[in-house]
Amino acid sequence: MSIDAPRSQPNFYLRLWRAVPRELGFLLLGFPIAAVGFGVSIGMFNAGIATIIPIFVGVFILIGTLYVARGFATLELIRLDWAGRPPITRAGWQDARAKTGFWGWLRSLFGNGHYWLALLHTVVINFAVSLFSWVVTVVWISVGLGGITYWFWDRFPPREGQQLYISQWLLNGRGLVAPNASYEVGETVLYLILGLVLLGTLPFITRGLTNLHWSIARGVLGAWKSEALGQQVRDLSDARGAASSAEGHSLRRLERDIHDGPQQRLVRLQMDLAAAERQLDADPAKARKLIGEAMQQSKDALEELRSLSRGFAPPILLDRGLVAALESAATRSPIPTTVTDSLPEGTALPQEIERNAYFAASEALTNAIKHSGATNIDIRVTTTAKDLVVTVSDNGTGGATTKAGHGLAGLRERMRGVSGALEVHSPSGGPTLVSARLPLAPL
Repeated sequence: MSIDAPRSQPNFYLRLWRAVPRELGFLLLGFPIAAVGFGVSIGMFNAGIATIIPIFVGVFILIGTLYVARGFATLELIRLDWAGRPPITRAGWQDARAKTGFWGWLRSLFGNGHYWLALLHTVVINFAVSLFSWVVTVVWISVGLGGITYWFWDRFPPREGQQLYISQWLLNGRGLVAPNASYEVGETVLYLILGLVLLGTLPFITRGLTNLHWSIARGVLGAWKSEALGQQVRDLSDARGAASSAEGHSLRRLERDIHDGPQQRLVRLQMDLAAAERQLDADPAKARKLIGEAMQQSKDALEELRSLSRGFAPPILLDRGLVAALESAATRSPIPTTVTDSLPEGTALPQEIERNAYFAASEALTNAIKHSGATNIDIRVTTTAKDLVVTVSDNGTGGATTKAGHGLAGLRERMRGVSGALEVHSPSGGPTLVSARLPLAPL
């Protein structure tokens, strides 16, 4: 990872100078803070070790020591952020054991390597590095400022005995002899050049020393790669669980809808046909009426089955894509609904992404039709750098929620199952905005 922009970019030197005040603040405050951290931590650690066996109080002192070290480590990371260095991924200070009670928390604390690394950083590493960087910074600035102002302050110190000039040594070393006045002028010029060189290179020194602290902190105080992999595994496991839960919820709802809708109509259809069969000879007119009712029941059952199938993967979605499927759903809506296509021209979406996006939009649309009291609904489809975003907004009464038991709760779980997210903004009085984000690329 590159810490700085390439030096070939224009104004690199000026950008270095703009960062000097913050970097100087970081470096000059570094040693006082490190000295306090060293003194407090080493004192508490020694006291804890000394009292851990006789009276067991040392355990609690060691716990306090680890938390103090954690605090100084966190402060170092905050200071590096303030100094303009790239953010360092924070360490994980707790694991699953911390939630199992006091003894689990204690094992989690003493068994967490980040606490011990923070203690090592506070007591040894940061103290030594901060002392080194503080001395270099102070000497560099002092000599630089002293050099460019030598012509002014050199006249004030008392002069006793023979004066030794660096310029005299340089000239005599080459067999050259000059009067004392020339040595004094040479000394002034020499110190001026030295001061200009040191001050001119100050941005490189502050940047280099700050980067030294940053590199050490990233290696000692930052999160480990294994933690990132573990978190990714947990996220995938949660997503899989959410997907299973959402799929189960969808299947139960489908079962309920089929039972309450088409199944009841088919039972009614069977009863009407049986009654018509019994009346066919005795009362043909009544039989024809029953057959007509049965035909209507069959049409209603077919329409309900089609409506249920649209919630999953209607043929138009497979044939013409997401926007066309949403436009078809909008034409069937009893509330005026518009579809805005903001996808970049030529965008090709994976079939699974289109299916989940259509499900999210149709579910939000159905929820708005049933509960919002809106007079207008808008569906918008767009993309970001990483996500497909489908937004359904209405001008209804608001109050939509993703709490368990509500219509949008299952949709939120479904989005989690595909590593997406559902955002609902629905204040009382409206309007309501439901936004589903689905990653365009697999994790």
